[in-house]
Amino acid sequence: MRRPGGGNDDLQQLSGAAVVTGHLAALIGDVRHLSPPSPEPWRLWDEATATEEPPFAVLDLSALRANAADLLRRADGVPIRVASKSLRVRAMVEELLAVPGFEGVLAYTLPEALWLAETCPDVVVGYPSADRGAIAELARSERAAAAVTLMIDCVEQLDLIDEVVAPSHRHPIRVCLELDAAWQGPMPLGRLGVLRSPLRTPAQVRALAEVVVRRSGFKLVGLMAYEAQVAGVADAVPGRRPMNSVVSWIKRRSRPEIAERRAAVVAAVRQVAELEFVNGGGTGSIESTAQDAAVTEIAAGSGLFAGHYFDSYQAFSPHPATGFALSVVRKPRADCVTVLGGGWVASGPPGPDRLPKVAFPADLRLAPREMTGEVQTPLVGQPARGMRVGDRVWFRHAKSGELSEHVNEFVLVDQGRVIDRLPTYRGEGRAFL
Repeated sequence: MRRPGGGNDDLQQLSGAAVVTGHLAALIGDVRHLSPPSPEPWRLWDEATATEEPPFAVLDLSALRANAADLLRRADGVPIRVASKSLRVRAMVEELLAVPGFEGVLAYTLPEALWLAETCPDVVVGYPSADRGAIAELARSERAAAAVTLMIDCVEQLDLIDEVVAPSHRHPIRVCLELDAAWQGPMPLGRLGVLRSPLRTPAQVRALAEVVVRRSGFKLVGLMAYEAQVAGVADAVPGRRPMNSVVSWIKRRSRPEIAERRAAVVAAVRQVAELEFVNGGGTGSIESTAQDAAVTEIAAGSGLFAGHYFDSYQAFSPHPATGFALSVVRKPRADCVTVLGGGWVASGPPGPDRLPKVAFPADLRLAPREMTGEVQTPLVGQPARGMRVGDRVWFRHAKSGELSEHVNEFVLVDQGRVIDRLPTYRGEGRAFL
């Protein structure tokens, strides 16, 4: 729910010297007396990690602090549910939840949610699940059933749960309904947004809400509507001025439509059941989603680690908080070096914005006919002439949490020195998707 009095108290605690439990949370919570993060932190990372052997990844705590504070500032008092897929570092998820203003987790699979629920009492699964084993585990555990909320958008998903464990043999399953938040633009644009829920109108959502309430073994607790066409599309991409203008126009037109429709849906559902939360938005839409009176919380996470895709938004400018280093292993010619690995491509529509971006040396660029490779990546440019086998190249991943799938841990750097190591999901032996 919204915190009384807006966001100033939360932000003051984050930027002041509030005492919060946990080693990292205490560090995150003290930003007032620190200098701003470096705009080119990879230079500091290179010195701090001189003894590390590539490939490895770095998490910059100074940048993370600043990004966390900025998310809370933009949310203006609306709690932020941490999107775990944008981190995939359990320790960091837990420590963020100790910072006032961050409340609960938005997980991406039910097995992940069950794992996180061992220490977090409020986990919403952002996508429907057909994992029968995980559903059975959820239904058997009173603790998990009280902590985890499943996403649904059709009766068939309810039927599957009942097939796994009958209502009479399980604890009540908490469920959240998802509303399709896409915008129906004029032709030739058509539908703009992501293909998620089939529920679009207040009547459709209310009808499913009535089904949930009538059926034993379920408890309707929430509503979610993710406006991807606002939150997930960059609108300040260099060299794409005409397209940026189109995207900005789409966002301006879409925001009032989803706000009006979401409010109508919430009103319709609340005639059927009391809702504990109404979730909306993402890192790219925090300001507009926070202004929607129907929304009680915002899901966000990408703005914390800040993959380079989020460099190209008009509304905010996160600080680069993660990067990875690869070793030069050969020189095919004087102006070309080849690093081992590099093909850590982000999900989404294929394109240059999904590729890792060379951060340092800055004037190196991907070889156009090869781009990033599974086991090697050639880089061309003037800096290559002065580089040798064994030198490093620093990259930024396009997205935030997907980098965690490629490394077992992050080297945690603060103010130019290594202070800790944090295992990723992969490092803890977990691979959920």
